[in-house]
Formats: sequence, C-alpha cells, structure tokens
Amino acid sequence: MRERREDIPALVTHFVEIFGRRMGRQIEHIPSQTMSALSSYPWPGNVRELQNLIERAVILSNEGVLPNPLPATGTQEATVSPAATTLRESERTLILHTLEGVGWVIGGPKGAAAKLGLKRTTLIHKMQKLGIWRPSLESGVGRS
Repeated sequence: MRERREDIPALVTHFVEIFGRRMGRQIEHIPSQTMSALSSYPWPGNVRELQNLIERAVILSNEGVLPNPLPATGTQEATVSPAATTLRESERTLILHTLEGVGWVIGGPKGAAAKLGLKRTTLIHKMQKLGIWRPSLESGVGRS
C-alpha cells in the first residue's frame, strides 16, 4: 500500500460499496479530507488494514457521509486493535468501544445500537454471544 498510494481512492470506493451493500447503508459522500487522510497515511499494514478501517467507517457513518476512520493526529489510540486477529475479536472490540463511547446506553437514537446500525435486540444478542456485560456500578458505590 505504501508503494501504490494512487490505488487507495479506488480501493476505498470499492470497499465502501461492498460494506455499504452488505450492511444496508447508503454512503453518498466521501469527504475530500477523509480521502486525503487515507491516501497520506503511512500504512504499516496491508490492504486488509484499509479494508477493516473502511468497514468500521461504514458502520459509524451518519447521513450517508463516510467519517475518517483514522486516529486523530497526535493520539496513540489505534482504530482497529492490532491484537484483534479474528472477525469475532474485531466485532467485540468495536462493540465495546461503541458502548463505552455512549456510556453503555444500548437503545434509543443516541445508543450503541443506533451508532452501529443494528436493532437493539440484535446488539443485545451479539453482546451475549461475545461475552460482553455492562461493568458493575458497585465498585464505585460508597467510595469517596
């Protein structure tokens, strides 16, 4: 990927079409800033890294606009966990990250299910299947 940067826009478009169709999400616009960021990214991995990032971006897209899936400059947080080597691990990581981002709210318009493009019941089923449980609030109760 590092040597063939001119192929990145075509790959991005291709993966957006595939994942958009697979997830029933219509992506109508890829901002030039997003495409520029993807084209200038150093790409330590291979084409699968781009594929995973585009899949995540399609999941997190709002109103037909593809968000930039790359971490903000200056942050050390990776968008896709390098330890996640299977689809199951990647899905678990994405669901956990989304749940933490919305304060463990599952349903409703601002809940994790809506952000992931899933029905509330589907997300609950996936959480059970992947062994994801809401952290206990007891650890913080009664402490000063």
